[in-house]
Amino acid sequence: MKKASKEAYELARHIYNWLHVHTPSIQSNSPHTIRTYSTTLSLFVGFLEGEKKINPCSLNSECFSRDYIEGWILWLKEERGCSAQTCNIRLTALRAFFKYLADRDISYLSIYQCATLIPRQKVARKKVTGMSKDAVKALMSVPNVSTKTGQRDLVLLIILYCTAARIDEILSMKIKQLHLETDKPYITVVGKGRKVRTLYILPKGAAHLKRYMKDFHSINPNSNAYVFYSRNKGIFGKMTPESVNKQLKKYAAIAYEICKDVPLNLHAHQIRHAKASHWLEDGMNIIQISFLLGHANLHTTMIYLDITMEQESKALATLEDENQKNILKKWKTESDNLATFLGFKGIIDRKT
Repeated sequence: MKKASKEAYELARHIYNWLHVHTPSIQSNSPHTIRTYSTTLSLFVGFLEGEKKINPCSLNSECFSRDYIEGWILWLKEERGCSAQTCNIRLTALRAFFKYLADRDISYLSIYQCATLIPRQKVARKKVTGMSKDAVKALMSVPNVSTKTGQRDLVLLIILYCTAARIDEILSMKIKQLHLETDKPYITVVGKGRKVRTLYILPKGAAHLKRYMKDFHSINPNSNAYVFYSRNKGIFGKMTPESVNKQLKKYAAIAYEICKDVPLNLHAHQIRHAKASHWLEDGMNIIQISFLLGHANLHTTMIYLDITMEQESKALATLEDENQKNILKKWKTESDNLATFLGFKGIIDRKT
């Protein structure tokens, strides 16, 4: 058997470091993202080995060419039956690895640049099935609170709805992220891109959460324990979104008999979407909704809530007005001094 090339060993080292050191520790990506990255590279390697007959002796940078990547995407669609959306997720993950390679070895920069030029697959946007307030009320009435599972599920539903947080943000939440004894109770969640945001909870929701903590955790709980944990794995065992969605479908089937607005194929994301829609119905500004949802930009919220052109124009006008006010306030000065005018007052004069 021929010995693998030096470049092949280097690539193997980069893959290991990216998946097991950089992604989880340095970049602090979520477990879901890490799984996506690992699965993506596994599929790409499987394609190279099975379809292109690449082995450790023939592995080199040419295996990451645009032709190979586009061939891989076609293989994902035709051989594995992947949807356009899944192919886009895989391409994004592969690009992330190529960027890591380019950052560490400039000879791989052209590979990363070529990968960024590969067009994404066109995806028909799926409209999220809405839920009326009556549907939410019907859903909340279903969990059997005489059981431990029912008690937990009801509180989980209440927190998901009142915060409009993503399911993984709530399931990843640890006790140290709860702040229930303040005048305005709140929780902190870690969202996409590891961004931390604060979500305030109304008194009724806080009361449910306090009662839950008393019943499901010890008097002096471990701050690193999950708030909502798997009863099979214990306080350090995280519940999975899949298990929650499975339970939601059971509750939805019962709630549907009470209110026909309850989607039978219910999943946790619909609860987040429902709350955002209800905020909009209640007159909350779209900019505030976007902030509460943790969206990186306003346009995402517009699409998310299926906002009309008129509502979008009004929201953007409001945002523009607010930005203009902030600029005028920040730079309002009577001074002719350039440093003061540009906001550097006192900085230039300080000794460094």
